Amino acid sequence: MHTPLRIACLADDSPKAQAAFAELSRQYDFIDIAGKRTKPDVLVALGGDGFMLQVLHRYMHRNIPVYGMNCGSVGFLLNNYATENLFERIAEARVASLHPLIMYTRTMDGKERQELAINEVSLFRESRQAAKLRVTIDHVVRVQEMIADGVLVSTPAGSTAYNFSAGGPILPLTAKLLALTPIAPFRPRRWRGALLNHQSSITFEVLEPKKRPVSAVADFTEVRDVISVSVFEDRSITLSLLFDPEHNLEERITKEQFSF
Repeated sequence: MHTPLRIACLADDSPKAQAAFAELSRQYDFIDIAGKRTKPDVLVALGGDGFMLQVLHRYMHRNIPVYGMNCGSVGFLLNNYATENLFERIAEARVASLHPLIMYTRTMDGKERQELAINEVSLFRESRQAAKLRVTIDHVVRVQEMIADGVLVSTPAGSTAYNFSAGGPILPLTAKLLALTPIAPFRPRRWRGALLNHQSSITFEVLEPKKRPVSAVADFTEVRDVISVSVFEDRSITLSLLFDPEHNLEERITKEQFSF
C-alpha cells in the first residue's frame, strides 16, 4: 500500500482564498506546517502570485515542495483551483526547480544586509533625481556610468514579471541565464541590458548617493539609501514548485513569448 501524502495547506487572507481553504479542509486532512514531529511531503498554497512568493520565502529552508492553486488574479506561479483529485494532481505534477538570488547591500550609514529574491533584485531612485550607477560584472566594469530610474537583475522565473514590463527578455527556465535590465535609462541611451551567465556576480555602485539616493529591493524586501549592491545566484538553495503537466512553468514561460 502507498502511504498517503502528508499535506499542509496555507491560504492568503483574501475571502476567496479563505473560502477555498475551508472547502478543501472539509475534504482533506491537512497537517500543521508548524508541527515539530511530522514534516509535510507537500505544501499547498492558496492565493495569488504575491502570496506564493511569501510562502516560498518563509519556508525556503524547509525543503518542502510547494503546489500552488490560484485564488488571486494572474496566478503565473500557480495551478488552477479545483477541489477534486488533489492527491492525484500532486502525484502527477511536474517539478520546476528554482534557485534564488542573494542581494548583499551596504548603506550610507555603514550597515550591511543580505536578502534573498526569487523573482528579481531591483534598484530604484528615491527622489526626483535619476539614479547614477556603475555596473561591474565578475570584477570587470561594464557600464562606467548609467543614469536611469533604476536597474534590475531577474531570474528566469521572474523574467515574465517586472523584468518583461521594463523591456527585458523572457528567459526559458532551463536557460541558466540572468537578465540585467535598465529601468527607463537616460544614459547610455542605446543600452537595453544584457544576458548574463547564471554564475555571474553583479555589483552596482551608487554614484553621488547623497544627491541621488537609491533603494534596493529583493522581491518585496526594501533596503533604502544603499551605496553598493551585489547580486549572485545561491545554488545552495533549491526551491521545488509543482505544476500540473498541462500547465508546467516551462510551457507557461514559452507561451508568454508568443502572447500578442
